[in-house]
Amino acid sequence: MNFNEQDFIRQLSIDCVIFGYQEKELKVLVPKINMVGEVFTLPGGFIQQNEGIDHAALRILKERTGIQTIYLDQCRTFGHEGRYNAEVLNALHEASKMLIDIANLEWFTKRFVSIGYYALVDINKVELQTGEIDESVSWYNVKDLPKMIMDHNEMVTYALAALRQNLDQKLIGFNLLPETFTMKEVQELYEAIYEKPFARNNFQKKILDLDVLERLEKKFTGAANKAPFLYRFRR
Repeated sequence: MNFNEQDFIRQLSIDCVIFGYQEKELKVLVPKINMVGEVFTLPGGFIQQNEGIDHAALRILKERTGIQTIYLDQCRTFGHEGRYNAEVLNALHEASKMLIDIANLEWFTKRFVSIGYYALVDINKVELQTGEIDESVSWYNVKDLPKMIMDHNEMVTYALAALRQNLDQKLIGFNLLPETFTMKEVQELYEAIYEKPFARNNFQKKILDLDVLERLEKKFTGAANKAPFLYRFRR
């Protein structure tokens, strides 16, 4: 595997908070690194010398989700003076399962500035793929994340705040839903993101007043006598 320092922009990395939504829960994709011990991290990587930062982020996201077109937005830059990868290097020195030349990884211990992104995906379209140094990759409830390296848990906090702030301004929440959905499912999504309930009538009026939904003639085929209408986001 190629981890030579000269191939990347030095001491600059990208970390992505990938949000998904399933069973009324907002989830975050978290890889477990293939090392001795419990080492969790956000999906991330480095920026190649010949690519832009957005292209690098999209490449990293595609490698983990298999999705080509994905909603992506910058969240915040993380670069305090004590931001080091020392704990990762310590785990690497004890690793016995990775086919990596440890001598080429000393640059991991240097201070890194990370550009934080968040992405929104339809979780049903994701084909989970492990990265080159991952043991596994799993979805976790945003309220029950494992302890991750460095400031990665803090990154999720900032990404969630950005998601909440932009939910109505940029109408981005629909990226977490399948192509067609009911109004109830929209409300459940908002409640999962904001972690609070909404009054049904007020919420429905608010969403419909945005004038961004197309109501389909076909209704949801459920067990209820009064089947709810299906909607689609008008992109």
